[in-house]
Amino acid sequence: MSQFLYLIPALTVLIGALVLMFMSMYEKFTVKNFIVVSSLFLLIALGFTLSDVGNSYSVQPYEHFLSNVLTFDTFSNFFNILLIAGTLLTLLIGEHYFQHRSYFKGEFFSILLFALFGMMVLAHANELVTAYIALEIASFSVYIMVGYNTEDSKRVEAIFKYLVLGSFIGAFYLLGVVLVYGATQSTNLADISAFILTASSDDMILVYIGLTLILFTFLFKVAAFPFQSWVLDVYRGAPMVITAYMASTFKIAIFSFFLRAILAYFAPIIDFWDSIIAVIIVLTLVFGTWLAITQQIVKRMLAASSIVHTGYLLLAFIALGYKDGQIINIDSAYATMFYLIAYLLSALGTFGLASHIMSETNVRVTYDDFKGLAHERPFLAAMMTIFLFSLAGIPSTIGFIGKFYVFTEAINAGYTGLTIVAIFATIVSVYYYFKLIAVMYFYPAPLTCSIEGFNDKRVSTYAIAFVAILTVLGGIGSAIVFFIPSMNIDAIINLTQVAVQSLFIK
Repeated sequence: MSQFLYLIPALTVLIGALVLMFMSMYEKFTVKNFIVVSSLFLLIALGFTLSDVGNSYSVQPYEHFLSNVLTFDTFSNFFNILLIAGTLLTLLIGEHYFQHRSYFKGEFFSILLFALFGMMVLAHANELVTAYIALEIASFSVYIMVGYNTEDSKRVEAIFKYLVLGSFIGAFYLLGVVLVYGATQSTNLADISAFILTASSDDMILVYIGLTLILFTFLFKVAAFPFQSWVLDVYRGAPMVITAYMASTFKIAIFSFFLRAILAYFAPIIDFWDSIIAVIIVLTLVFGTWLAITQQIVKRMLAASSIVHTGYLLLAFIALGYKDGQIINIDSAYATMFYLIAYLLSALGTFGLASHIMSETNVRVTYDDFKGLAHERPFLAAMMTIFLFSLAGIPSTIGFIGKFYVFTEAINAGYTGLTIVAIFATIVSVYYYFKLIAVMYFYPAPLTCSIEGFNDKRVSTYAIAFVAILTVLGGIGSAIVFFIPSMNIDAIINLTQVAVQSLFIK
């Protein structure tokens, strides 16, 4: 029974997805019913994951049945908390958006939970084929949600672009798995790691080529240069709430698997890719910054800025390499995971608030459309300002603390030049983030955007306010609310430390 407890969060999400799928067969259920049922299952799953928070463990339950392809440890539990919380907040923030658009049906919420299930399995995976299956479950669910409204040509264009490119890059992953299997006779990460420790340089050729192809899949999914071409059109075409989900929660799931692979299994050889990743980081930061500056549509600007944040995360990733004679820079892993939390809150808040504002109107699209929002809705403008401050890395927000940790660890690992480029990208980001703040506060509202009877007293408003509070407390938690341990920055770092250390429990 004790082994079964580890499976409960993922199984709860899977059962929830199936229940919602069967509920969608009946017309009597409203969108609100589906949101309530989805939230209930997510809260149950979140409760089970939180019950294990802070405990250090690593088990592989039902070894004969699961064949050791899944590891249940503090590390995967940490990411499960982020993934479930991100999905729950997406639902709550998009509550009014979902209800105000008639094309959202019950099966949409079932697909959302199937996507979460795939992401959770990906966080547990310690075998390449299992990781691929989990990634495809999540990816295909996201494809469907992107193009859910087939009557909208932008949605159809977005899903085709994402589906074709995503399937193409998936073939690279499978080819990489074949090459790795050909060299090591296994797809289990532990077996591959054991082979790496004893293999000669000639035997490693296929492994290096195969892992490089798998790395391409990772770079595509997180939208790093030169695999970012899909981002602007797909983010622009997807429903706003799904854009928020893709930009925050889905990206975390991708990092969960590749962090596990590098930290626990491939640490001895990760310096092999340092040069190419360094070039990718520079190009990702430069190209993403240029795209963000040139956009006039707010949604595309936020999409372009997500490319820049991928550059910051890759900077933390490259800093995982050797440090002071150690095989891995553990402190950089903590910084990466903290930054993922910071970006989850900031991106979910920004995209979610934009969907909240647009839920009553389709007008607010460009910078000009946001003029005067602070005069119409000062509360919403204040929250948007908090999220944009966090994305820009302004002190007193969790985004600042995240960037500080990442840049510090990159410098400590010897990547001063890359850090300077990242700092320059951060300085430039102040321009395009503050541009939106300026139009909200310092320009009068155009007549086309006046909304009579816009109701802010709804679930999505409170959910966004909750995320905004977390964003601020994550930045000033240690100084202001030291009496609340869960809001303390050090407490978050301690959780990441326990999670990473569980990877090395044998």
